[in-house]
Amino acid sequence: DKKSERKVLPEELSRNVIALTCESTVEGGVCDVYLVGTVHVSQESCREVEAIISYLNHRVVFLELCSSRVAVLTPQNIKVPTMGEMVDMWKKKHNVFGILYSRFLSKVASNLGVCPGTEFRVAYEEAMKYGARVILGDRPVQITIQRTWAKMPLWHKIKLLYFLHFHAVFLPSPEDLKKMLKEMDYFDVLTLLNQEMSKEFPTLMETLVHERDRYMSSTLLKIASKHSSVVAVVGKGHLQGIKKHWKQPVVMIDLMGIPSPKPAAAVKILKSLGVAVAGVAIISGIYLAIKK
Repeated sequence: DKKSERKVLPEELSRNVIALTCESTVEGGVCDVYLVGTVHVSQESCREVEAIISYLNHRVVFLELCSSRVAVLTPQNIKVPTMGEMVDMWKKKHNVFGILYSRFLSKVASNLGVCPGTEFRVAYEEAMKYGARVILGDRPVQITIQRTWAKMPLWHKIKLLYFLHFHAVFLPSPEDLKKMLKEMDYFDVLTLLNQEMSKEFPTLMETLVHERDRYMSSTLLKIASKHSSVVAVVGKGHLQGIKKHWKQPVVMIDLMGIPSPKPAAAVKILKSLGVAVAGVAIISGIYLAIKK
């Protein structure tokens, strides 16, 4: 890895960037890391990411993605799953929380006209222009969903499923959503959503945000220790957590296991609940279709 010329970002590009350093095995012995915070459903973030990678022209770009989400890197239309598709996914043993959470995010993206994670595709395409190596450094999404679900008490699971379904049906208008983002100075809407939900469901922030902060801080450090400079593109809500855990010991095995399943009685209740949620979702969909 040739030592890239050390560059200082101009002020207009550095407002959402945290600079980190670590020891490296390459000539010079130091790696500069540019940690770029984005908003997952914002055209503004896409433009910013493109400009930063173009300006720095680095050899390595780290993304808040895992191999299961690699489809984000190819252009795609925003598709909100239909009720029938959701039921099919449930029949194929997909996690109920994962199904409803994905649907909720798809609805938000549809209202804003931006696919969640489009900034990662922009970063990938820009990196390819310079022949950069792209690293997918996030924890596998299936593990995050399974750990989130397994750590929740039964009553919280019931409430969360209702919350996700209700809010996917009754989202604010596109204009109101855009206004909210602007007022928040384009804060990461997904992290804001997770923070709001965690008031009702305390375990959510731990598995959806804090554990992944530790995971990505560790994987990013591993990559950086073999290069002279890295651009890392992550949601704004992960910036402070990655910085906090930078160069701190992280026990990766503790972040990868799935907690033991609950007793059989709880499993039966949840299976029944899954059927009930699917039924309510279908009825609601029919009702809303008729109203239109």
